[in-house]
Amino acid sequence: MLSKFSTRREFLNSGKLSLLFLLSSCSNLASKVKIALQNSFYPKSFKDTIPKDWKQEKINFESIQLQKNRNVVFKSDFILINDGWIKNINFMEFEKINEFPLIENLDKRSIDFLGSFNENQRSKLFPIGVVPYTIIIKNNKELINSAKNSWNFLLSKKLTGKIIFPQSPRVILSIAKKINSTNSLKKLKSQAMLFDDKNMLNWLINTDACVAIVPYSFCSKYLKIDPRLSLVFPSQGVPLMWHFLLSRSNLNNEILIKWIKSLEDKSIVDKLVSQGWYLPFNSDYLQSKYQSERLPISGPSQKCWANSWSFPLLTNEQKINLKNSWNEI
Repeated sequence: MLSKFSTRREFLNSGKLSLLFLLSSCSNLASKVKIALQNSFYPKSFKDTIPKDWKQEKINFESIQLQKNRNVVFKSDFILINDGWIKNINFMEFEKINEFPLIENLDKRSIDFLGSFNENQRSKLFPIGVVPYTIIIKNNKELINSAKNSWNFLLSKKLTGKIIFPQSPRVILSIAKKINSTNSLKKLKSQAMLFDDKNMLNWLINTDACVAIVPYSFCSKYLKIDPRLSLVFPSQGVPLMWHFLLSRSNLNNEILIKWIKSLEDKSIVDKLVSQGWYLPFNSDYLQSKYQSERLPISGPSQKCWANSWSFPLLTNEQKINLKNSWNEI
């Protein structure tokens, strides 16, 4: 080994260089930007936009109190989360993010929704995506026309026991309020085959179920491979699922801004929309994606978007009232 080096000093210097290289590599690894996300909520087109030199950490907000998930939060620079899990996090653990120039790029829809949060929460939430719920109909062209107009079609006797609903009382209650019928929630629940958030499309494809109500970004790939499935967005509006970015670090503002700005590239916007993901920014090209009237329908119509609704955080009293409304049926 020593023969490869002309002197002992050269050998020692080589060892020092190797040690410095190793320390440098470890330092770079430690300083790598980390972003945590619940993997199943994000389409491939969105995850592909995250810079390649960032480390994507998996997190489960359903079990956020487990130590392994707490560790992910504390070790990450940024967190991606949807509005359904915001109630599970502690805002004290995050830095202000909407002081960045980015806030100027948000559209009216996202600014209005941010207005439903208190000032502390609002300053730490950056809207990065909005996903409309959609109705997936299997092998029943007759239902499509009635579904295009309103949610009333869900009470059809032909659909009794054949609808797969989200496992969210709040989403179902909001839909029931759109149905023009007395005791609409009771009737709607009686139509259910099951309530599921994770395997709803597998159930739809492999059982006698006829209808599933799912976030658009969850189902776009199934629509491309199964001709039996039809996509419908009622002009009466749909529930919206919002996704937010939160920051635990003030060290990477420029890096963050560069990533967010890159999302506005037209080719990226097109890929995101094709997988059911809409960016809530105010550029003309992005806003044109909310006004699509093309046939066949590839997303919500302008009228559907105008009538759609979001879910702000609930107060404790509202949580109790929601639980009571759901359970008394």
